[in-house]
Amino acid sequence: MNPRAGTLIAAGALVAGTVTVLPGASAAAATGPEPTTRPVAPLTWSGCGSKTYPKLQCGTLRVPLNHDDPAGRTISLALTRVVHTAKTSQGPLLVNPGGPGGSGRGMAGYVAAALPAKVAAQYDVIGFDPRGVGKSEPALDCRPGHFDPVRPDSVPRGADDERAGVERAQAFAKACGDKYAGVLPYIDTVSTARDMDSIRAALGAPKLSYLGYSYGTYLGAVYARLYPERVRRMALDSVVNPHGVWYEDNIAQDYAFDARHKDFMAWVARNDATYRLGTAPEAVEASWYAMRDALRTEPAGGKVGPGELEDTFLPGGYYDGYWPRLAAAFSAYVVDRDSAPLVQAYEDYGQADAATDNGYSVYTSVQCRDAGWPRDWSVWRKDSWQAHAKAPFSTWNNAWYNAPCAFWPVDSLTPPDVTNDQLPPMLILQATDDAATPYEGGVALHQMVRGSSLVVEQGGGNHGVTLAGNDCMDGHLAAYLADGTVPRGAEGSEADAVCATLPEPVPAKAEATAKGTEKGSEKASDKGLEKGNAKTKAAGAREAGPVSGTTLHGLLGQVR
Repeated sequence: MNPRAGTLIAAGALVAGTVTVLPGASAAAATGPEPTTRPVAPLTWSGCGSKTYPKLQCGTLRVPLNHDDPAGRTISLALTRVVHTAKTSQGPLLVNPGGPGGSGRGMAGYVAAALPAKVAAQYDVIGFDPRGVGKSEPALDCRPGHFDPVRPDSVPRGADDERAGVERAQAFAKACGDKYAGVLPYIDTVSTARDMDSIRAALGAPKLSYLGYSYGTYLGAVYARLYPERVRRMALDSVVNPHGVWYEDNIAQDYAFDARHKDFMAWVARNDATYRLGTAPEAVEASWYAMRDALRTEPAGGKVGPGELEDTFLPGGYYDGYWPRLAAAFSAYVVDRDSAPLVQAYEDYGQADAATDNGYSVYTSVQCRDAGWPRDWSVWRKDSWQAHAKAPFSTWNNAWYNAPCAFWPVDSLTPPDVTNDQLPPMLILQATDDAATPYEGGVALHQMVRGSSLVVEQGGGNHGVTLAGNDCMDGHLAAYLADGTVPRGAEGSEADAVCATLPEPVPAKAEATAKGTEKGSEKASDKGLEKGNAKTKAAGAREAGPVSGTTLHGLLGQVR
């Protein structure tokens, strides 16, 4: 199919449409009874721009809680947009930062600013908070304070420790069920994909284009499976492996994050002149685990224990721009016996707030509902200890993060098969050393979607590889959004195009990173919105700005 096929909506057109409701929340394809339709009112937009993104507009769309019951209860979705300025529009470009549970309203301004001006001008860039998230209503918050410090050590030291962790996970699952019994059956990826089609209809667009990161790649693949005829272009960056949704994907992450943490330790060792932690990566890593053990006995600042330390350093597995700041805090604690920079790093990178509580509530609600999880805790114990033996950095932390799914009060669905041979060319973008969504996921989806094109950042370890400073990767994305161009590799090659990775970050001393720190998210006016999902800050020489790797990674929802 020609990716340019389909009617383009006229400039500023916002007309009433219809939403197609497919049968069965776990449907793998558009099969079964004839779909039903319901009218959708055109959206009303109002200005909500920030200093950084002054052209942002906000709107609200009501959608059915249960798309199989369009006349029943409705919920609201919070939307943003940056309107096209070119004479001819290519229609809406929906953007999603991942999660699940990540707020997407800030993505519209970022993507519109980060794309080449001639490309961005051709689209209405649309951001949205998925159901349950942020400014959408109801916004879930199952158990406020679930991540308050100091939590029990992630790694259980015996039956009592493990029992405490299980009870904590059970308490979270029960709280969700008690507060949101009528909502949880409809917080899932298929329902969110149907919401996307409601947005398309409300925009009056016969087709939509889509840019999704992280979990957003799976959301996009599910949408494409449900509505292949409504996809105009689809670019997926840092791809979830559809074969592992979700238990197996999380175990794969354990090994990948440990490998990425070792990359960080090796970088610290190469920069011993700055950090004074040794020139052997193994020795640096040993010092990190010694720090972890010490924090079990005496949490830094009364708030950074082992679990909080893992939360602080985990973002370094997503984005190496955080490495200088994390290394400086690590060095200050170990070498200078100064815990203040470590506490500050925790407050900037690891500390939970209300947005975190909301995001985690939606994360668990979606992942626990989307697919089956072991209900026998002994399976989790066996698999976690097996992974921990080879990958100790975050295995147990990750296990406890997902553990509510062992006790979830709503039955799981069967994930849709996202194999697809009905789409225009899809662009898949993937780094070879991505820890959050390992490289195998990009290859798997490429094989599952006929006519797709895989662009690889060779040696890259960051999660989110476009609109973050790699001109080669960005060039492929821009060409695709401009006119549907995708690269085609030689027959038999795994990738269709390969880009070199960005240079590794420049080391910085503690005082330099402290002085250079600035918020990666900007608070807008009361009628505006936040630019980022979470508190993120400039790391070393990579400063945050309207368009930067640091800013992007503050917007991306983390798949844990």
